[in-house]
Amino acid sequence: MITNQVIQKSLDELKEITGVDLAVMELNGTQAASTFTTDEISSVTIRSFIDSDADDDVNGKYHFYRVVDDGVTNYVLIIKGNDEKSEMIGRVALSEMTALSSAYKEKFDKNAFFQNLIMDNMLVVDIYSRAKKLRIPTDSVRCVFIVETESNNEISGIDVLRSVFPTGSDDYVTEADERTYVVIKSLDPIEDEDQQAKETAEMLVDTMNTQAMVKVRVSYGKIISEIKQVSASYKEAKMAMEVGKIFYQERAIVSYGTLGIGRLIYQLQPSLCEVFLHEIYGEDIPDHLDEETLNTINKFFENNLNVSETSRQLFVHRNTLVYRIEKLQKMTGLDIRIFDDALTFKIALMVVNYMKYIKSHRI
Repeated sequence: MITNQVIQKSLDELKEITGVDLAVMELNGTQAASTFTTDEISSVTIRSFIDSDADDDVNGKYHFYRVVDDGVTNYVLIIKGNDEKSEMIGRVALSEMTALSSAYKEKFDKNAFFQNLIMDNMLVVDIYSRAKKLRIPTDSVRCVFIVETESNNEISGIDVLRSVFPTGSDDYVTEADERTYVVIKSLDPIEDEDQQAKETAEMLVDTMNTQAMVKVRVSYGKIISEIKQVSASYKEAKMAMEVGKIFYQERAIVSYGTLGIGRLIYQLQPSLCEVFLHEIYGEDIPDHLDEETLNTINKFFENNLNVSETSRQLFVHRNTLVYRIEKLQKMTGLDIRIFDDALTFKIALMVVNYMKYIKSHRI
């Protein structure tokens, strides 16, 4: 339904233009918005008009109009005055109220449509028939983004996002919960679609940081070309969000297509992960490595196992770096200067993080 604030704004504008007072009443007789005091108009009078067959009626110094959408009465519009001028203004106001009611109903229906779509609550045949009725293109190129805030914020995230993707565009924004929002973005098929998706994700992070003043993580699924694939792209974005929290905590943006080994590990059974870790570490599986060791390992991997470049960037002597690597080798039996051992150790580190995540989130 239309918010009372929107109705009040419309009535104020009409009053300013015409000089005639107006009111909009709920079906139970309560006032939704008004430019004058409506105390003398009783709920019985409103109910009597609704129960009649008349589309409009004059009652004393007031003119009543029925606001109808799809055959259902939504409001009663009241014009203060019963002369020809008041009647004409009443019909103009009725036209505006009817248009507002229809627009807000469509907006509500579109939101419900996309919520059901991403949750896989619709049959394929229903998807296309509902999309046609709501005038939603079915063959647009789209990508689904998930925007998750790190904390609750006084500024409404959904309002910020809807200001970026306004009603009337082929982009849609809905809420998954109070801290998570879903953006279904239409892409230009003529341009580089992957680049558009990346730029959209970057824009979402920047917008939420500056306008909502809250840090966010953004994930997105694969680019799709049919509306029935929206649910699949949403599930991919959801997986990317969770995998990113486990393995790529330093990233504000994670796409499903760049999850790499992280996605593979995420889909493994925990029992298989336990077996793998025991093979690498024996019975003494470390919960964590000290910061110095982790920093050394990460920098060594970043430099493609180059000892000289790594020692230079860490500002340590080459022998110091070799000592740290050999110390790690004694603990694990893996020499990360050798590619196969480095790959095995990298995977082992990721599996340890995954098991820690499981224990903290899935008990």
